[in-house]
Amino acid sequence: MSPVDVRPVRSRSDLMRFIRLPWSIYRNSPQWVPPLIFERKQFLSRKKNPFFEHGDAELFVAWRGHKPVGRISAQIDRDFNAHQGHDWGIFGFFECEDDHEAAGALLAAAEAWLRERGRGKVVGPFDFTMNDEAGVLIDGFERKPMVKQPWQHPYYQDLLEGAGMSKAIDLYMWELQVDKRSDVAPMIWKVAEAAEQQHGVKLRKMRKRDLKEEVHHFVDVYNAAWEDNWGFTPMRVDEFEHTAREMKPLLSEDWLMICEKDGEVIAAALTVPDFNQAFERANGRLLPLGGIKLLRKLPRIDQVRVGFLGVKPEYQHTGVAALLYREHFDMAEKTPQVGGEMGWILETNDPMNRAMEGMGGKIAKRYRVYEKDLRPGE
Repeated sequence: MSPVDVRPVRSRSDLMRFIRLPWSIYRNSPQWVPPLIFERKQFLSRKKNPFFEHGDAELFVAWRGHKPVGRISAQIDRDFNAHQGHDWGIFGFFECEDDHEAAGALLAAAEAWLRERGRGKVVGPFDFTMNDEAGVLIDGFERKPMVKQPWQHPYYQDLLEGAGMSKAIDLYMWELQVDKRSDVAPMIWKVAEAAEQQHGVKLRKMRKRDLKEEVHHFVDVYNAAWEDNWGFTPMRVDEFEHTAREMKPLLSEDWLMICEKDGEVIAAALTVPDFNQAFERANGRLLPLGGIKLLRKLPRIDQVRVGFLGVKPEYQHTGVAALLYREHFDMAEKTPQVGGEMGWILETNDPMNRAMEGMGGKIAKRYRVYEKDLRPGE
């Protein structure tokens, strides 16, 4: 067997190998959903992805002879470190054949790059931040991933732990069938009604025609609601605006929710149809036939992903979260989407996890974030 050689991505052809590698790793895995290649190219572009305004990254590919067998990124997020008050580095985009030597060499390359830049710990995988795809799947392999969720082989956990990584925290995806009101604890409906009648909270839908203004509202709620969470990275308005602008043709106003009290936006929910149901038919390309297959599937998407649902801390006593939950059930009665998944939610977020149980949810997938000290013994 040829030795493993890990090389940084330096050319366009290197970048395409980095992007295309998962097709060989998952060629016999029906659960895996191929990303759109043009979207991955833009996401990894230093000129087009706003991440690079506050971060830096290096991409690596592992080779055995002439064959690429794995990939990884090493990155530093200055916003993340400034908010958290530490000197961590991050790894991401980890994909590898069932090859401990290759996995170890990839992680060693990422660790060396981060150590050279003064990082004391490495965490991940995040692509590029926890606001993007995060974690390694450790439970729920039988289920297809929803939009912006990774799916990995079961052996990935063994590869990372065999290379010295240990658990930092787990992330939960909760399955909810929001057409089954009978499964919901009655208290949810009472609290939602109280939010309206006693606290004067009003729910409305985000307006795509006012996307720029709505992005400001959402980012304001997001940064207030999640700032104390493990691994939180403040979201920049221009960063989310970039994402929202790209997704605008696919977003549905039915599922984009804002709550206001006395004219102030106090809560928001960003829920999207599970576009992965359409993307898997395109096999990474929109041409020549991928776009047609995607468009045919879009009206028949029957699931949603609740990606973000948050309330400003000073208004969490008003029951506004229950009002957002109720609206999801209302929308399920009016749209083709009758259920889906909510998350990720930190395993330590007891209030949200209890709320999911109260609505009849069950944990569908678990993702694990890993960590490793880069200066052991100091």
